[in-house]
Amino acid sequence: MGELKQKLATMSPEKRLYTLETLPTHFGEAGQFERLYRLLTDFDFIEAKLEALGVQALIQDYEFVGNITPCPFQEKLGDELPAPAKTLTLIEETMRLSAHILAADKTQLAGQLWGRLMAFELLGIQALLAQVKQQNKPWLRPLTSSFTPPGTPLRRTLNGHTDWVDAVAISPDGQQVVSASSDNTLKVWDLQKDMEKCTLTGHTDLVNAVAVSPDGQQVVSASSDNTLKVWDLDKGVEQFILTGHTDWVSAVTISPDGQQIVSASRDNTLKVWDLDKGVEQFTLTGHTDWVSAVAISPDGQQVVSASRDKTLKVWDLDKGVEKFSLTGHTTWVNAVAISPDGQ
Repeated sequence: MGELKQKLATMSPEKRLYTLETLPTHFGEAGQFERLYRLLTDFDFIEAKLEALGVQALIQDYEFVGNITPCPFQEKLGDELPAPAKTLTLIEETMRLSAHILAADKTQLAGQLWGRLMAFELLGIQALLAQVKQQNKPWLRPLTSSFTPPGTPLRRTLNGHTDWVDAVAISPDGQQVVSASSDNTLKVWDLQKDMEKCTLTGHTDLVNAVAVSPDGQQVVSASSDNTLKVWDLDKGVEQFILTGHTDWVSAVTISPDGQQIVSASRDNTLKVWDLDKGVEQFTLTGHTDWVSAVAISPDGQQVVSASRDKTLKVWDLDKGVEKFSLTGHTTWVNAVAISPDGQ
């Protein structure tokens, strides 16, 4: 048993929790950076804090280090070469990659650290893994570096839906993600903390598509229950429901000015809705099969729809009439996008 583990074992539950919660911040604010570094590379501390406070509290410790200016870990610290900042970054990224697993099963910590870090030869990493190896609890030890390692494009896995995730949208400020799922729900995620904020429930069938308003205040979801729902993104509550389609609503988009919603449906139509009043303005008809996708031009004047009738159609959004059809595909058209210049 390590020295830290021994000290924690002698504390009352209240003092132990307080110590685990505040010790990294205490060391950092006191300028005791070598002690802070040793703490955050100590398997006993990582394991104890995970068990007591959860994985997000651990990640926040490493974020705290990253916010210290200037960074005290860029130069040699004790016998650590190269800069210890790299070691702390690798551990932080490993905790993020493993977060969805550790949230479900904290006993996976040793295997996650080993499987993601064993290929790194930094002294701090190897010292941490030596501690992992010495623990006396049963654990699954990967023989090769077979888990996704830190340093790859994958940052974190957001876990919580119980069926397919069909669509996703990001708020204009980049702070939140909204996901739509075949489990009939939407989930709102905090993109900075990489954690779920709330679940939006109310649809009675698959949620196929989602859009966030340009001001980031509202979410519009499209469902196989033939409806769209408008939600208050900040409060996480339903504002109103849009009814009128007679088959699945397969796609949805919001005009650049945030005034109109355009939905596409398996009933072969598109509908244009007033987002403020929550009422239908008009229906766009002309497709002879499902409408799979829809996009609005950057100037908000035109709508382009994609259909399983092998065509795209361009519509005048102000007048609500078809301008022309784009033909040439030999099977279903599943998606559509418009260039930023609107051309």
